[in-house]
Amino acid sequence: MLGVVNTAARFNRMQRRIWLRGTRKSWKSNRSLCLPITPLASRHFYDTPQAKRQIREYEDVFKKSIEDPEGFWGAVSEDIDWYSPYERVMDNSNPPFTKWFVGAKMNTCYNCVDRHVEKGKGSQTALIYDSPLTGKVEMYSYQSLQDLVAKFAGALASLNVNKGDRVVIYMPMVPQAVVAILACTRLGAVHSVVFGGFAAQELARRIEHAEPRVVVTASCGLEPTRMVYYKPLLDEAIRLSSHKPSTCIVYQREQCSGEIIPGRDVSWDQVMEKAKPHDCVPVLSTDPLYILYTSGTTGDPKGIVRDNGGHAVALHWNMWNVYGVNPGEVWWAASDLGWVVGHSYIVYAPLLSGCTTVLFEGKPVGTPDAGAFFRVIERHKVTNMFTAPTAVRVIRAEDPNCELIKQYDLSHFRGLFVAGEHMDKDTMRWTRKAISAPVYDNWWQTETGWAITAHAVGLGRPMDEHLETTGKPVPGYNVKIVKEDSSEVDRGNLGKVVVK
Repeated sequence: MLGVVNTAARFNRMQRRIWLRGTRKSWKSNRSLCLPITPLASRHFYDTPQAKRQIREYEDVFKKSIEDPEGFWGAVSEDIDWYSPYERVMDNSNPPFTKWFVGAKMNTCYNCVDRHVEKGKGSQTALIYDSPLTGKVEMYSYQSLQDLVAKFAGALASLNVNKGDRVVIYMPMVPQAVVAILACTRLGAVHSVVFGGFAAQELARRIEHAEPRVVVTASCGLEPTRMVYYKPLLDEAIRLSSHKPSTCIVYQREQCSGEIIPGRDVSWDQVMEKAKPHDCVPVLSTDPLYILYTSGTTGDPKGIVRDNGGHAVALHWNMWNVYGVNPGEVWWAASDLGWVVGHSYIVYAPLLSGCTTVLFEGKPVGTPDAGAFFRVIERHKVTNMFTAPTAVRVIRAEDPNCELIKQYDLSHFRGLFVAGEHMDKDTMRWTRKAISAPVYDNWWQTETGWAITAHAVGLGRPMDEHLETTGKPVPGYNVKIVKEDSSEVDRGNLGKVVVK
């Protein structure tokens, strides 16, 4: 097995420590640092020396990231393990397609799983699967996750999946989907996760474009009032597509069985039984990690291609600095693996950072009621959570007086992060009161993979006094609001968002 080395930083480790000094302790020990409950309290808080110091800390880091991006990200990259060092931090010769950590070799799966096992964290829980739809709760340690991922990577390799080959993953919110994602990453194959239950025609378009060698699916997905039969949808999608994958791997769930087509289909259990564990395959930092298709609301779906190295460095960095989550703590992104939040914050960011991530097969209401989220938070000691404002609104509609919420102990819960749509002021106020914790709105999109603007709580950034704000630009993003002539607008005026 190849050895792993860290790249050299472009400026010293001491500077990097100074950036974060004291912020972890203050965030963990004093939730009120980021909790001005009312506008009046917020205004008073902003006048304190403590708030001014926190703002200055964020501004120092942000300034460094914009003025010296190579130095900034070169230092941050020390938290990722590399097989060989980079020649350049960034190559911007073909804007806007910047190449990151040019020449470096690494493996994202190694950084998500193997390195934690090698550092003695194998017994720590990596993944919690909580499914009110099946009544199951399963815990996967980093060691057990490594074993499963290595074996499924071996299964894919036995089907001639190699570095650069595409694999479409069309599955519900089950642990096998996470295993399949990481197994592709382990081989250097490019995964393309398609939202489970998508219509056959939409799935066919993605199969035709990605041209996968293998498709991984499940027999069915579960909804509160119905079952979604995935296998017939996949069969129809392959019939419609001009590209035909050589193999389909079918995970047969207890609730239903999918048809196995001889000569093309194999069962998950069958390939796992025969597979031999496969080591991580070194890839270039600039090699593709995944293809994720946009929803198509503004035209044809567009395939977003993410690289390995820059993606790993950025997500590892922002797990603490933006979301304030430490290694070993429990983080929950209540999203779907088929969306970018699922990619970034169910799988990659928490595992890169050595956290415990929750995979939830359920809904905010109806599984069984509007207390579902808070049961999960209490039972699994979730410290921070990410969801969409719509989820909060449906909970509020079902439990406006917080009768269900009050049944659960949320004293350990530090903050709720929301994105995907605007969080209106009224819902924001209700939620903060309901959970007695901060609620942070942030803004980004599939194309970026992580927040463009946010409340960077790990950097000591206090909450903005305006409840509806999505915070400040995250370090690394130079955000401007401009007029038609590209000049900046005056504060308080509308304009076009420009991100550099």
